[in-house]
Amino acid sequence: MNRDEFERFSDSLPATPGIYGRDNFFNSAVLVPVLFIDNDCHLLFQKRAQAIRQGSEICFPGGRFDPELDSGFAATALRETEEELGLARDRIRLTGRLDTVVTPRAVIVECFVGVLDIAGLEELRPDPREVQEVFTIPLAWFIATQPEIYHNRIEIQPSYVDAAGREHILLPVDMLGLPPHYKERRSEWTHEVAVYRHRRCTIWGLTAAIILGMIRKIR
Repeated sequence: MNRDEFERFSDSLPATPGIYGRDNFFNSAVLVPVLFIDNDCHLLFQKRAQAIRQGSEICFPGGRFDPELDSGFAATALRETEEELGLARDRIRLTGRLDTVVTPRAVIVECFVGVLDIAGLEELRPDPREVQEVFTIPLAWFIATQPEIYHNRIEIQPSYVDAAGREHILLPVDMLGLPPHYKERRSEWTHEVAVYRHRRCTIWGLTAAIILGMIRKIR
């Protein structure tokens, strides 16, 4: 590579970098829905239908990015909200973005905030296949409430033994001539798990992490 080629490469680099290996992750987007009740800011939540994955848990509307349907992650958030809450996307005003969340389970979540153009929850038509219930909690409650913080332990396993007793080597340390301690299971870090215990529900995991990130920005 000569100087001119290197300069062309440098000029092609984006002002805002992406996430390395994004194509290997589950790419998704969620909307943090906001509505005002008597001029008081509320966050809208949905309780997932019991029959679906993570049934009965509390979440924001959102889902997987579909390159055939979505022009970008904002479109994903709007499409999923429209499908799950039965609210046309032209009645959702996106007001900004929160930090991207990258989970230990190889999930990337792009987070958007949007104000719903509705007078009350009765204007929504949630899809019963996905949503069991919708409700709101005042944003002020989250601002005033410190979440409980717990942790999951994250392990690196270069090999594992299956139920039949067979060992599966994922990283061939000996063959690659790497230091032998890399053959061992290593606990490298713990992952923070935030929990909000409201009188009507427990909000935890990804949804709680998004809220906590939002509250930290507000503070």
